[in-house]
This record gives sequence, C-alpha cells and structure tokens, in this order.
Amino acid sequence: MPVVVVTDSSASLPGDLVTDLGILVVPLHVLVDGREIREGVDECAIDYGSATVTTSSASPGDLRAAYERALALSGGDGVVAVHISRQLSSTWEAGRQAVLDLDTDRLRLVDSLSAGLGTGMAVLAAARPARAGAPLDVVYDAAVAAAGRGRAFIMVNRTEQLRRGGRLSSAAAFFGTELVTKPLLHIVEGRLELREKARTRSKAYAKLVAAAVDAAGEGGATVAVQHLGIPDVADTITAQLTELIPDIREVITAEFGPTLAIHLGQGAVGVLVVPGGCG
Repeated sequence: MPVVVVTDSSASLPGDLVTDLGILVVPLHVLVDGREIREGVDECAIDYGSATVTTSSASPGDLRAAYERALALSGGDGVVAVHISRQLSSTWEAGRQAVLDLDTDRLRLVDSLSAGLGTGMAVLAAARPARAGAPLDVVYDAAVAAAGRGRAFIMVNRTEQLRRGGRLSSAAAFFGTELVTKPLLHIVEGRLELREKARTRSKAYAKLVAAAVDAAGEGGATVAVQHLGIPDVADTITAQLTELIPDIREVITAEFGPTLAIHLGQGAVGVLVVPGGCG
C-alpha cells in the first residue's frame, strides 16, 4: 500500500485532488453562537465580520484517530501529516502530541510554514510521490522541501481581525490608519507579517502580483490563488500570473475556508507560489 498523506481542512485543497490522491483531511473547528462547526463537514451561515465567531484547532484525539486510520490504510508503509504553520495554529502541536502517543517510526509530521493553499501545495508535493509508490522518507522530504520553497502573499482590507485573533503583531501601527491603506502581508518562517502598504485596492493587487512573480523566478512554479467573496478579482489575478510567470506548471484556485476567512475578512485575496513546482 502507498504512504498516506494527512492534512487539516485549512489546506483548502479542491475535493477532486483530495479524492484522486487519497489524502485524509481532518476538519478544524469554527465556533458560532456556542455551536461547534467542523470545517468542510457541517453547513452553517457564518458572519465573517463578527467578533464573537472564533476558531479552534483539531484536538490531539482528532488527529490521533486520523493518523491511526491512515496507518491502517497504508498497510505499514507509513504516514506523512502536513499541517498549518505552528505559528498560526495549535494544530501542529496537537499533531505532535498525537505522534508521541502513537509512538511509531512510520509517522512523520511536517510544519508547512504556511496556511491555506500554501499548506495545500506542500500536501500535494507529498501526496503525488506517495500515490506513485515512493517510500516514506521520499514523501516526507518532498513535503519539507516544498514547504521550505513556498511563498505566500495576502492582501486584506484591514488587519483588525488578524490582530484580534493574535495572528499578527500589534506592530501594525507601521501602517498608520488602515482606512486609507490596503495592507499586503506575507508569511515568513511560518509567521504572518506586514510586508508593505498600498493606497488603493488596485495598487495593492498590482503589488501582490509583482511579489508573486518575483518569488516564482524563472525555473517554473506552481501557483495558487485564494479569495473570500471576490471571484472576479481572483480570476483577473490568476490570468495575470499565468501570463507573467514563465513555465507555470500548475494553477489552483479556491475560496478561503471558514477557519482562515474569519481572520482575514471579506475581500481578502492571497497568492501562494512554490518555485520548482509540487511534483
């Protein structure tokens, strides 16, 4: 049996890729009016601007159950679990505890150093060789390498929700008033940091595209575009990236799922790039 790859729902991978590659996805949780919603499983209307809506990671018990199932499915070949950055969620730490509890050398844990499709692309980099029959060490190394190469850039309308949730440093005073600027953020070693600002939304989009093109380099890349409620903008940015990045190998698009959307807010758009591709 092939190595099985596990991730969490924040990875935002399209369902057809999850099915085709045999990826196991563990849902993260959203808390709405005291009700716990499993991302990607339970249906619920969510007000992404509400200060009372919160998120929570998967528990060690959730992850242990998923890892045990994956180990059984692998028939002993092993499991690689790739999760959202430990700087942005406690999911990786819960996974580490689950790994310790299971006490097996056939289970490897990877910090994607990213979020959303940034995590998802490290998952793809692992799942493709796994599906082809690659051994555990090769699958693990592929995930770690893609995580290390990946670059993520995100434009949000305001950083208030990110600061409120503790995902962004209060050093955002650097921006002055956000009423007249559009913040451009990036993920650095797993941390979400402020990169620069733009006076208008159109200039922010242009900076977003320029940053992604620069990160992609000349040797081919896999690119992902995510958004919340602005599909036309995402389509435009995708078209620009396809034209500007040489030898683009793959383009993936998706909406941000609830666990990220709650922190990013309506109108957010992100571009995630893996130079060299995802296998």
